[in-house]
Amino acid sequence: MSNDESKLFSLREAERLRVQLEPILIEAIETRRKMADVEDKIEKIQQRIQRSGGLMVSYDEAANLRLECTRLEEGVRNALERIHATGCIVKDLEIGLLDFPSRIDGQEVYLCWRLGEDRIRFYHRQDEGFAGRKPIDPRDADYKNPIQ
Repeated sequence: MSNDESKLFSLREAERLRVQLEPILIEAIETRRKMADVEDKIEKIQQRIQRSGGLMVSYDEAANLRLECTRLEEGVRNALERIHATGCIVKDLEIGLLDFPSRIDGQEVYLCWRLGEDRIRFYHRQDEGFAGRKPIDPRDADYKNPIQ
């Protein structure tokens, strides 16, 4: 979805989508953590290779770890693509931070949700980040995007 075609979400639409995306986000986070563990194992093998000139290294183990890392990387990429295809933006995979493009008071903003929060309660301007989050005014809860 190009910037010109970006979907703008009402709070209700974003909340419905958040519920659907949460398990996909969790899957991506868990897969990324597994990938980091495999990458650490690969790094240790590389260090052993440098120290021993390749002696005492199981090449089958190294090849299997590389395959596993590639498989996990593809899993993360697939989960992120599924999320991004909805128009939602993954801002931080480590903490599970999602932004939903929206408009409040005529200004384009991001409705902001972090994994562990029970619902979307915050927004920030598009030129701000997580630190700029502000509580959503309850009057904005029924906001509907105008058709342009």
